[in-house]
Amino acid sequence: MARQFAIVTGASTGIGYHLADICAKNGFDLLVAADEPKIHEAAEAFRRHGGRVEALEADLSTAEGVEALYAASKAFGQPVDALLANAGRGLGRGFLDQDWERAKAVVETNVTGTIHLIHLVGRDMRARDAGRILIVGSIAGFIPGAFQAVYNGTKAFLNSFSFALRNELKDTSVTVSCLMPGPTETEFFRRGDLMDSDVGQAKKDPAEKVAQDGFDAMMNDEGDVVSGWKNKMQAAIANITPAPLLAEQHRKMAAPGTAKN
Repeated sequence: MARQFAIVTGASTGIGYHLADICAKNGFDLLVAADEPKIHEAAEAFRRHGGRVEALEADLSTAEGVEALYAASKAFGQPVDALLANAGRGLGRGFLDQDWERAKAVVETNVTGTIHLIHLVGRDMRARDAGRILIVGSIAGFIPGAFQAVYNGTKAFLNSFSFALRNELKDTSVTVSCLMPGPTETEFFRRGDLMDSDVGQAKKDPAEKVAQDGFDAMMNDEGDVVSGWKNKMQAAIANITPAPLLAEQHRKMAAPGTAKN
């Protein structure tokens, strides 16, 4: 049986790395992308499963990076069976204290670059009436994120966008699933300047387990999955808790200097 072809973004580390690794284990050839040279080391690891793996170092916060990835997918020579849109950035501290260029990069990576790529690949999927899209949202999207205001806002967008796109495509054979993890053991907290916060120091879910939950949801055509029972409970509570209270609770976790020694 012919191998399927998947694109995985943000695949150099964390959830994206494990999503790509799980795809490779399950018979997918891969095009993987990230904005750092480490993506080439990751690609070597994925090749141990025996499939074809191409890697692209590209900044997916830019139109040029997204279009380069789309061009690389065309050069791969087979239709995209699955798009796993995982690339993302986080950023801690109060919004007015953040460097604007870093805050803007969060929006451009998490939102603009993600939906640009989905627009390009999704049109091809719809045209041939086949394909799977996995969008990595977050339970952060249910919570007004004091001291992570931009990041949580982008994840609220992605969570909402995934449900809307899934509905728009319900009469096709293109599926859309949303993976909504909680705090996960990745480079996210260090890169986002959150290591002096309570959430930065707290115990987190293993990235491999989160990725497996997302892959399974995509393959089973589930609209969404919250990974981990504690996160499921938190998401359920967030749906009935007033927004000002959620923001205050998030402040206690994410404000600088809240890390418990």
